[in-house]
Amino acid sequence: MLKMFRKGNQKGFTLIELLIVVAIIGILAAIAIPQFSSYRQKAFNSASQSDVKTIRTAAEAYYADEFVYPN
Repeated sequence: MLKMFRKGNQKGFTLIELLIVVAIIGILAAIAIPQFSSYRQKAFNSASQSDVKTIRTAAEAYYADEFVYPN
């Protein structure tokens, strides 16, 4: 249907075709960006929990050597 508006043997995309592609990309981006933010927050939380466990292990090792927790 869109090809009937082209004259002769012209090659390329019509404005409507380009607008449809831009709209599709916009919809996909609107879906993907919040999901990415959620994954990023979950990764930050996991990294923080891992850091706390590492600090706890280091404190327990210090206690095993010195019989007192570090200040």
